[in-house]
Amino acid sequence: MKRFIVFLFAFLSYSHLAVSQEKEYTSVIYPEDYTVQVDVAYTEVNDWVGYMDLYIKPNDTTPTPIVINIHGGGWRSGNKESQTSLSTFFKNGYAVANVAYRLADMAPAPAAIEDVRCALIYIHKHAKALNIDTSKIVLMGGSAGGHLALMAGFLGNNKQFDTNCPNTENIKIAAIIDKYGITDLSPLAYWKSANNWLSLNNTDAAFVKSVSPINYVSYKSPPVFIAHGTADPIVPYMQSVILYKKLKANRVKTELLTLRKGKHGKFTKKQNILLSKSIWKFLNKLGI
Repeated sequence: MKRFIVFLFAFLSYSHLAVSQEKEYTSVIYPEDYTVQVDVAYTEVNDWVGYMDLYIKPNDTTPTPIVINIHGGGWRSGNKESQTSLSTFFKNGYAVANVAYRLADMAPAPAAIEDVRCALIYIHKHAKALNIDTSKIVLMGGSAGGHLALMAGFLGNNKQFDTNCPNTENIKIAAIIDKYGITDLSPLAYWKSANNWLSLNNTDAAFVKSVSPINYVSYKSPPVFIAHGTADPIVPYMQSVILYKKLKANRVKTELLTLRKGKHGKFTKKQNILLSKSIWKFLNKLGI
């Protein structure tokens, strides 16, 4: 019996160690001159801890640009570990932050916005230690992640969603990469994901407007690259067209890449190559 108890204790201890080691594993392939920090806590709300994975170049002689990458999933699914296609950013010397945020089943709107803002503020506050150039911060996301990237970027120094992370930083975003993101929630009341995320506020017109990026566009907005497929069955293509036109009307640097017959993130190989080239052409024009 004693031997069984000793064996069981040893097995459980080994299992716990194995789980801990597995948690530290990342499937992102990054260059040797990068350092990875997995599950960095950027905020804490009640019993929930917000984590991000950081891929940085701490030994570079000059601070590096960074892309803050936000996963999609209709605000109700997805995780930061799914974001592995980052090689072009590494090739261009960018640091990368993969951000997790509270999903709808844990906390409804505006929780996800609050979390992404906290992640952005964390990057600003720790920029020196992370060797980050705060004048070259890019926000990127697809679908719900595109919506959150737009919200976090358009808010700028508007602190209305910074309750969980008091902010004294001068927030300035160099660019936003919005891939088929939701720009206006007002006409999407029928969409199940929007209803789930908005929860009890889904009929509150003022609240819905407050979490819709389109309502924050001004001449001070950061440059925005937009990509959207014309056959998107989830987020209407016109959401991006309307955002593009409003940005142009406010003389904000912007580009809309229209992907003919492209669906919701499901593009052809040729379209994905064009998308990548177009993003870098846009960022290079901005000098980021």
